[in-house]
Amino acid sequence: MSKEKKSKRSGGNVFADLGFPPEEAMILAMRADLMSQLRLLIEKNKWTQQQAAAELQITQSRVSDLTRSKWEKFSLDMLLILAARAGLRPQIKLARAA
Repeated sequence: MSKEKKSKRSGGNVFADLGFPPEEAMILAMRADLMSQLRLLIEKNKWTQQQAAAELQITQSRVSDLTRSKWEKFSLDMLLILAARAGLRPQIKLARAA
């Protein structure tokens, strides 16, 4: 007996698709994007965790948390601070909800 899996088109935010309230889904998506961009920057610059810690002004263990996607350990505020320390310029763009 084969079970068919039903797929559903994404609304563009995986967290909303998972059932999080819209406001929380938006913040989670922002945090995930910032973490991803910071990980990519660390990889691009070929920084060791110690070098990344010095650049971001955090401990090596916090860099480990960041590179291992432990998103629950980073607030949106902290990720914005880290992005700025890394020389990135995060921007928030507003649009009307559909």
